[in-house]
Amino acid sequence: MVRHVSALSIVMSVASIALAQPARAETITIGIGTQDTTTNTVTAGTVIRQLHLFEKYLPTDGKYANIKFELEWQNFTSGPPVTNAMMANKLQFGMMGDYPLIVNGFTFQNNPDSKSRLIAVAAYSPSGSGNGIVVHKDSPYYDLADLKGKLVSVPFGSAAHGMVLKAMQDRGWPADYFQLVSQTPEVGSTNLQEKKIDAHADFVPFADLLPYRGFARKIFDGVETNISTWHGVVVRTDFAEKYPEVVVAYIKALIEANAWFRADPKTASEKIQEWTGINKEVVYIFLGPGGNMTTNPTIKPVLIDAAAQDVKVLQNLGRMKEFDVTKWVDDSYVRKAFAELKLDYDAQLKSIANYEVKGEDKFCSKPIAEPRKSGEIWVDGEGILPFSSAACTLGAYAEIKAKGKKINIAYVYDTARGIKLFADQAYFSVGASKSDITPFMLKKDAEAHAAKTGGKVVNFADALKSAMSGG
Repeated sequence: MVRHVSALSIVMSVASIALAQPARAETITIGIGTQDTTTNTVTAGTVIRQLHLFEKYLPTDGKYANIKFELEWQNFTSGPPVTNAMMANKLQFGMMGDYPLIVNGFTFQNNPDSKSRLIAVAAYSPSGSGNGIVVHKDSPYYDLADLKGKLVSVPFGSAAHGMVLKAMQDRGWPADYFQLVSQTPEVGSTNLQEKKIDAHADFVPFADLLPYRGFARKIFDGVETNISTWHGVVVRTDFAEKYPEVVVAYIKALIEANAWFRADPKTASEKIQEWTGINKEVVYIFLGPGGNMTTNPTIKPVLIDAAAQDVKVLQNLGRMKEFDVTKWVDDSYVRKAFAELKLDYDAQLKSIANYEVKGEDKFCSKPIAEPRKSGEIWVDGEGILPFSSAACTLGAYAEIKAKGKKINIAYVYDTARGIKLFADQAYFSVGASKSDITPFMLKKDAEAHAAKTGGKVVNFADALKSAMSGG
């Protein structure tokens, strides 16, 4: 007997099989542009990637229940290429310094497909520290004015480039005051070491990394521009508006990355050295307690005001037309991340406080009462020890050395500007007593202090002798 199966039955059977099959997961590819060797962005990129924090917070329910996320991390050495990749829609997130950030927003301004928005801050210095200008350690130049007509390199379009332009405008110098050429951090570092250029200007961490590595000397720090410097995170609006929960997830990951570093700065600095190649002692001078950068994702008015001033610098040079930074900022995602983590956004927004050096000075037997007059010594295999003053730090340094222990580095604070220094790179004004030892970043500041107090200016080695002998 032949059975006839109706067409309707076949369609219903196929439909039943289709319904029984699990729906194919949709894949959302997320491109994130990092700057691994730029210490200001390390918690916004490297730490999140290495600890898989973004994956931890990515949404999995509701419209994301059948979504697979694919993260594509791309590392860059400066900000402008990140913007290029974002414009090409190869990246949805990007992180960079203040000047590249506003150029990013301005570049996207007339893009028909998407804009970019500032959604979080990675790290900042309200005093402007971080960017700097270095010369070879044997150079005869000690002041910015000494470089008139000299060959100075800087990564064009970077935060450091903006610092140089601002410093020149502040002094009323013409555009050709320096022979300014564009070189990446890697090329500029090599050329400085080989004395092919007179000076190199760069962003975090290179103005401190090169002196730490022994062949450079800082003669200018961004703190002298008297304007905040910072790095932040931008996102394409077409992505953010379609997947706002993903943007919030990223900022939650950033918040946890910052907390992870602060919980154990020494170990975190060591891990970041493994991941980026930047010396742990240099990472620590920026992100450790009392460091020259503060990690906080809140978008502070002082930073937006600084961005508006950056716009004016570029406009004065004819490099940018109208750009309203207030319309470019979108704090809705970072506020939502704080709310979902039950954190007080407005309280952190109002504060520019960093976490500071604390503890007991075991050499001078006193607590750390004034963190910005303190010091620290990183003893190999033992840890980072705090001290209450520069004099106590140097006295302890001599004692630790005398015991045959290895010291990685010592830190003190610049008396004039409050920024953290490598003690062996500082200039010291030394008076008659062991306690009268005052550190400075710039030789001219140490000379001015010594002239007022009747002291003398010495290097680190001689300051150590003074700490031991009392003059």
